[in-house]
Order: sequence, then structure tokens, then C-alpha cells
Amino acid sequence: MISQWFDKKEKALYFREKKGYSIGRIEKELGIPRSTLSGWFKNVILSQSQKDKLAENCRMGMIKGRKKAIIWHNKQKDDRLKLASVDAENVLLKIDFKNRVMVELALSMLYLGEGFKKGCRTGMGNSDPLILKFFITTLEKTYGLDRSKVSCDLHLRADQDIEKMKKFWANELNLSVRQFISVSIDKRTEGKVTYKNYNGVCVVNCGNVAIQRKLVYLSRRFCETIINMGD
Repeated sequence: MISQWFDKKEKALYFREKKGYSIGRIEKELGIPRSTLSGWFKNVILSQSQKDKLAENCRMGMIKGRKKAIIWHNKQKDDRLKLASVDAENVLLKIDFKNRVMVELALSMLYLGEGFKKGCRTGMGNSDPLILKFFITTLEKTYGLDRSKVSCDLHLRADQDIEKMKKFWANELNLSVRQFISVSIDKRTEGKVTYKNYNGVCVVNCGNVAIQRKLVYLSRRFCETIINMGD
């Protein structure tokens, strides 16, 4: 029985023998099943240059495929981030930001995760200016903190400019450079280049242990209440 693709066999063999095309490319161009092509080409011997070209095409195809995959995954990630931002904005619309209790509770939960829980001070260290700005601002709004009474310490890497980092954090936190009391340098980083946009860790201290105690108690009791609530 003659194959329904027989009239294309000569052209297929030409592509394979003379052009050195891959089976996949011939399958795509002529619409002939791979199984049929494999049977036709079983006795075809390719030259070394043709084999090298096929190998190179395969390598380039894999590179191209990876690039397409990266683009696809990035788009999927962007779509998920957009969806997350929309969902988050919908939640924010339901929040009364003027509610002092809500702000204090948010502060206490942040403090439970990031704040100092031992010693006689209320403080927090972080590398993210946003977190520390929130910390200072909410202390002002809920406990009447005097921003000028705040003191800060910096923990930097060996290649970072101390004065530059003081100015950076002072500007970010709306503080005076004079409020940065001490700077610690991590000796383990000597000879290593600090990655871009890393500005060290800033530790903010307000010195009022009463605030620390209340924030820790409030956040823990809130967690316990949620855990023990019925459905």
C-alpha cells in the first residue's frame, strides 16, 4: 500500500540528504508525520558538516526555547503580581487608617516580628527604610514619640562609606545625622564588594521600655485570641 505522503517523499529526501534539515523541520514544512519520515530516512547518511549544523541548530533552538520560557514565566509572574496588587488594594479600601487602635495593632505585630524584646529599650533594626519609617511614624502617632529623642546605630560592610550611609539613613528617616550614635563594621566583609542598593542595617532606639512591654503583650495576646477563636 502506497503511503498518502508518497508524493512528498522525494522532496523530503532532498531536504534531508542535500539540505541536512532536521526531521522536525521537515515534518513542520511538509506536514508529514515524524514516524513516516523516520522510516524514509533510516538509510540516509549525513555528512559531518550536516551533523554539526544539526547539532548547532539544536543548541540554538534550546537557547531560543529557554528565552521564550523565561518571557512566558515573567509574564505569568507579572500577571500574578498585578492580581496580588489588586487584591491588596481592595483590602486597603476597607481599612480605616485614622483608627488609632488599628495602627497600634499593626505596629505591635511588626514589633513582635522585628523589634527588641529584651533589655530596657524599645527598638528595631532593619535594612529596609520603609519598615523603620513606619516604626518611627506609628510611635509618633500612637505614643507621642519625640523624633528628636530617637538614636540610631548602623551596621555596615567594610567597603561602605560611613558618612554617606549616615546621610542616607538620616534622609530616609527624617532624622539628624547627629542622631546616629555608633557604627559597627563587619570585619568578615573585608575585601568583598557590597551588592548594589544595600545600605547596611539601621537600628532605631527610642529608649522607652514601657512601649516595648505593651507592644509585645498586645501582639502576643492578639495572636492567641485569633488562634483560640472558634470557626
